[in-house]
Amino acid sequence: MTRYFARDPEAVGLSVSAVVWRQQDRRELLLMQRSDNAHWGIPGGFVEPGESLAQAVAREVAEETGVRIAVGRLVGVYSDPATMVVAYPDGRRIHVVNLCFEACPIGVGAATTPDETLASGYFARDALPEPLVPIHRVRIEDAAAGDAHVRVR
Repeated sequence: MTRYFARDPEAVGLSVSAVVWRQQDRRELLLMQRSDNAHWGIPGGFVEPGESLAQAVAREVAEETGVRIAVGRLVGVYSDPATMVVAYPDGRRIHVVNLCFEACPIGVGAATTPDETLASGYFARDALPEPLVPIHRVRIEDAAAGDAHVRVR
């Protein structure tokens, strides 16, 4: 089971995530339930070699939820080791640096990594499912602020 806020990271990894709003009013967002620990969160994952950040976030959202997106503004950069070190079931402890973007859906297909996702759907901001990945709540709040400021946390 993936554990958040582990200690003693042994590597750094670059990841992306997306707060995908169903409509411009920022009332509902796309969440997925992770298969490794049953926590809900925004879709995302690691950048692969040769990918741009926009390609990586679009790929990750489509893989995990089947939703095709148009990538929008950068919401924030999240790297605080107090909240961004993750312990994986295989024993790796990675200090993850995440760039979170806003996005909007432009189509839907089938998720291509169904083994990573138990469920997905749109949820009202004031009725998010639990348990929610702890740092994802911060990213959602930062995106919901709707201003042009990029957060660095």
